[in-house]
Amino acid sequence: MPPSVPFIDRETGALDTDQILSEAYPLTGLIALFAGLALIPFLLAVLFAMNSLLGTLFVIVAQFVLAVGTGIVLMYVIARGIQLADA
Repeated sequence: MPPSVPFIDRETGALDTDQILSEAYPLTGLIALFAGLALIPFLLAVLFAMNSLLGTLFVIVAQFVLAVGTGIVLMYVIARGIQLADA
């Protein structure tokens, strides 16, 4: 018996949309978490500290949060892909 292919329904050979959605929801939540966290210092920079050193610092903090979030999301995707390949 061939191994199960992720996201493909065994009976019909079509895409398994239920599995795709169940994998997409946690990923969407993780992306939204880091986007929301980065939005806070960015909004502080835009609304209150436009052309100042403090505004620049807030923008740098927002970019750092996005960079760390991107790394965490990529690690999650790789780890989940390995789990799905082994299942």
